[in-house]
Parts: sequence; C-alpha cells; structure tokens
Amino acid sequence: MNAYAPILVLGALGAGFAIFSVVMATLIGPKRYNRAKLDAYECGIEPTPTPAGGGRFPIKYYLTAMLFIVFDIEIVFLYPWAVTFDALGVFGLVEMLLFVLTVFVAYAYVWRRGGLEWD
Repeated sequence: MNAYAPILVLGALGAGFAIFSVVMATLIGPKRYNRAKLDAYECGIEPTPTPAGGGRFPIKYYLTAMLFIVFDIEIVFLYPWAVTFDALGVFGLVEMLLFVLTVFVAYAYVWRRGGLEWD
C-alpha cells in the first residue's frame, strides 16, 4: 500500500483542486445573464432541429476515429521499447524495425485507399 500512497495523494490533490476551482468559479464569478447568454448558441446562428435519434453521422467519422485509435495504440508500444532500448540490444532493434515497418505498411494502405481524406 505504501507504494501507491503517492499516487493516491496526487489523485486526491488533483480532484480537490478541480472541485475547488468549479465551486469558487460559481461563487465569485460574474453573473451577468441576458437573453443571448441563455440561448443555445452565442454565435447568432439558430440551431437546426435534429431527428429524435440525434441524427446520423457519416461513416467516415467512425473510420477516422478507429484509425486514430489503432495508430495511437501502436505508437504507445514505442515507449516501453525506448525505456529498455539498451537492455534489448540488436534483437530489440530488429523487432522494433519490423513493428514500425508493419505500422508504416498499414499507414500507406490507409492513405492509398483514401481513408485519411475528409470529403
């Protein structure tokens, strides 16, 4: 439990600061309400009505999100390798080169198929 105490203390400090900031902003912040502030948007554009289900998103939105998650998770594997780079030696270097090559091939495939274009 002693090993986790600093993490718990840091989490408690972060949560306490967040709660304190929100409470103090509502207590001492300016309260100048008018009709424009209470509207849905302050930009002057009237919101368009949406269907009951919330509307439909194009499939490109989901594909872009999935591509981001896949490449983001693959890049996370570079951090442990960078930490233990000296201990792994040539084997670790060759394995990481193969991994990066695999990521590059996937990236080139997605780019070639037009998965990165937002039209």
